[in-house]
Amino acid sequence: MDVTQFEFELESDGHGHVYDLTEDVAAWLGSIEASDGQMTVFVPGSTAVITTIEFEPGAVRDLVEALERIAPSDRSYHHDLRWGDGNGFSHLRAALLGPSLTVPVARGRCVLGTWQQIVLVECDLAPRRRRVVLSFVGVCHQEV
Repeated sequence: MDVTQFEFELESDGHGHVYDLTEDVAAWLGSIEASDGQMTVFVPGSTAVITTIEFEPGAVRDLVEALERIAPSDRSYHHDLRWGDGNGFSHLRAALLGPSLTVPVARGRCVLGTWQQIVLVECDLAPRRRRVVLSFVGVCHQEV
């Protein structure tokens, strides 16, 4: 059983942008010649999310609009009163959806549905440099 990790960064455009990470994850699994195991995708921080969705404009817009209804960006939060940074809604959205996702890997590929992609959702107000951590536990055919 091997355990290996990889990190990469992306520059987000800020509030409400969604990024498809599926190809990045697949490429890395290929590079380590992963076979069978589990892949965890994690974003450090308290205002970004890792989840899955059908990455197409309608579903992405629906997700962004649903998050706006659940934790509206135009109201005051206790976090904002304490810190004055105006991103209380960002912390709530990220807490509700979570910073990580674990996906089974079979024959070197993530086990995903036909229209299911792994995405990062930026919940914070401003553009951010996001670090994404990939962690694979399982069988690799390459030295790691």
